[in-house]
Amino acid sequence: MRVGAWYRGGLLRALLTPPPARGPARLLSGEHGMAQGPASKDYSLPNTSWGRELRGLYEQYMERCKDEAWKRLPSFCDNSMFVGTIMDPTRKDRAAAPEMSMEPPKFTQPPRLFTRSIQGDGLGFEYVTFYNSDQQKAECLFQSGPFLEGAPGFVHGGAIATMIDNLMGTCAILVSGVVMTANLNINYKSPVPLGSTVVLKSQVDRLEGRKMFISCRVHSANQKTLHVEATSLFVKLDPNKNV
Repeated sequence: MRVGAWYRGGLLRALLTPPPARGPARLLSGEHGMAQGPASKDYSLPNTSWGRELRGLYEQYMERCKDEAWKRLPSFCDNSMFVGTIMDPTRKDRAAAPEMSMEPPKFTQPPRLFTRSIQGDGLGFEYVTFYNSDQQKAECLFQSGPFLEGAPGFVHGGAIATMIDNLMGTCAILVSGVVMTANLNINYKSPVPLGSTVVLKSQVDRLEGRKMFISCRVHSANQKTLHVEATSLFVKLDPNKNV
């Protein structure tokens, strides 16, 4: 797998950067329809845009969290805060991260996680992720907003792919540390109605050295409709090679 020197993806950047020090909330600009608010805001918590299905499933999953194996993962605009929160501080993944081969570009606004970049509750990606450390699996409750339309009345396939890659990447990071997507295969079985809630379930299928194979299935909230099946290959980055 070749990784271009131009790559400045959120998860890799976050893993290579120490978590920010606690202090006054940093405000993010809200220009051009992008998210704004304190960088420390946890977007995985319920808000007024959540429908009955998403709220009901959230309550069910929070009951699961009474078992210590399951936990709800926070979600921030600033991905370094997310990684800094979920990563075990005793792990050596940060120290083992590869060096950047060139200086990152300077932006007029701070980078932010793609799935948390749309301003306004309920307009884009409304989701919450849960992780089971014993079973090495992650599950996500996702409600799509009107800004994610593809074919009229249905969620854009790219938005579904984004959520799948996001969930499997989260699972991979929690298991192996600094990783990148090497391959992603998606089979769309049934279109996802815009505004509906779906459940994504991913799990680690096997490990082969630095390679991690993960699968994911997307079902309707009532589990009666299979919308998508996906498989992926993630690779743990070599600390001795620049990216």
